[in-house]
Amino acid sequence: MKNYVIQRVSGTPDWSGIPALAVDEVPWTGETDIRMIQQIGYDENALYIHQRAWEKDIRAEHTSLLSSVCEDSCMEFFFSPEPADGRYFNFEFNLNGCMFLGFGHGRSDSIRLIPGDHKTLFHVRTERLSDGWEIYYEIPLAFLHVFYPDYTLEPGRVIRANCYKCGDKTVREHYMMWNPTTSDTPDFHRPQDFGEMEMA
Repeated sequence: MKNYVIQRVSGTPDWSGIPALAVDEVPWTGETDIRMIQQIGYDENALYIHQRAWEKDIRAEHTSLLSSVCEDSCMEFFFSPEPADGRYFNFEFNLNGCMFLGFGHGRSDSIRLIPGDHKTLFHVRTERLSDGWEIYYEIPLAFLHVFYPDYTLEPGRVIRANCYKCGDKTVREHYMMWNPTTSDTPDFHRPQDFGEMEMA
């Protein structure tokens, strides 16, 4: 199991000082020149996420809430705030900032969440780059309190998580992850394959 330390930040994160984890496990399609990294920071109010992909042929077709953004060039963050509870959120975005958000124990009981103006709630910002694209967003503690009323973001807090890059209908179909999987076929909804992250 891989491990990552979530850095505490003060104000807007200085991403140049936050370690990046490499989303470099490619179990099902073989090697690819597509690359992805993810950085995570936190304070007492939110988790802060930055994802960056190096990708030549970007597909960004979906624009409506809860579209199948995994068909596009997509970056995803699945995490279980309370590992003993077993439930996890899956945040999935394409370059348009179009989001798919689910919550549950796994694919069979996951519910789709429609949080209204998600781009404002999660402060979603995307940018197309000369060699790929990136996204920044926040997961507010107030949002987590809807599901975990007494939850806190504090030093020593451990979550289970995985980070993914995919593109089901891109020119070069791909499936990549941070923590390796035990599945023989493409499937990201496997909390048993999440890595461990601890807040510094």
